[in-house]
Amino acid sequence: MPTTIPRNDLEPALKGSPADKRAVAAQIDRTCTEVGFFTIKGHGIPLSLIDALREKANTFFALPLNEKLKAAHPDIKVPRGYRALGIESLSAGNAIETPADLKEYYHLGRERWPDELYYTQGEGPRYFIPNLWPHEPAGFGEAAEQYYLALETLSERMMELTALALDLPEGFFRDKIDKHITAIRLNYYPEQTTAPKPGQLRAGDHTDYGLLTILNGENVPGGLQVQTRAGEWVDVETDQDTFVVNIGDLLMRWTNDRWVSNVHRVVNPPDSVAARSKRLSIAFFHHPNYDALIECIAPSGKAKYPPVLSGEYRDLKYQQTRLKSA
Repeated sequence: MPTTIPRNDLEPALKGSPADKRAVAAQIDRTCTEVGFFTIKGHGIPLSLIDALREKANTFFALPLNEKLKAAHPDIKVPRGYRALGIESLSAGNAIETPADLKEYYHLGRERWPDELYYTQGEGPRYFIPNLWPHEPAGFGEAAEQYYLALETLSERMMELTALALDLPEGFFRDKIDKHITAIRLNYYPEQTTAPKPGQLRAGDHTDYGLLTILNGENVPGGLQVQTRAGEWVDVETDQDTFVVNIGDLLMRWTNDRWVSNVHRVVNPPDSVAARSKRLSIAFFHHPNYDALIECIAPSGKAKYPPVLSGEYRDLKYQQTRLKSA
């Protein structure tokens, strides 16, 4: 069982032959069967685009709290805008009770969508929600939208590789993600000037809910850890121009547990540097169309999970992780 997170090079799949694409898909299958987490290079996302959003986000989170709260949605149930410390405990999604996670975050989604019934009526307005953008820094929304669109294209390519890895037609997932409800969270873990409560982490033990999470992080104290199938916690390191990819619950269900949706967490920095250690991560939570039915790919009678609608599953997990007192 691997004790490090594998790195996969996507460039042969994005620029090479069909055989190259299948070779990368086979590598992803091995990784997701054994670990469920990997880093990618050769993804084609310009470092300048990543840096632009990171710069805007860091500027925003450095503002005084009263300024940041101006970008908070008035309804705590609406996943848009700024959320301060004390709002969420991710471990509650795994039925583990802990104090609130030591993080702030900014939640955003697709910036624009067609004027069609799927988006504008029925369930659509629950998922296609206008973003909230702060007055400062200027250009925050534009940087976020450009990043979102670039990661959207990357996620489409990743799902083609996923289909090939699972011995499915390359376009199997296409009509299930063409109106996806993907969100981005800018997670900011501030310096810890007071000691955490017992059991309190920057982000508690949890799994992600959708298909793939594509994360851009940074190597600073108090970072991401993933739990292997053997129960061992492994540090996840990434360069700023690479991404960490992990499998979400819906993709694990779709594969009938062939692939694993790992428990992971963000730990606190060591006491010696906690008062000056901050961290920013950008998580792209790729989630299928809200009306996509997730059914196990398995022989008759062998499915481990009942069918579930994508949107309903996401809503349930959001409700579980939001603190009742928030």
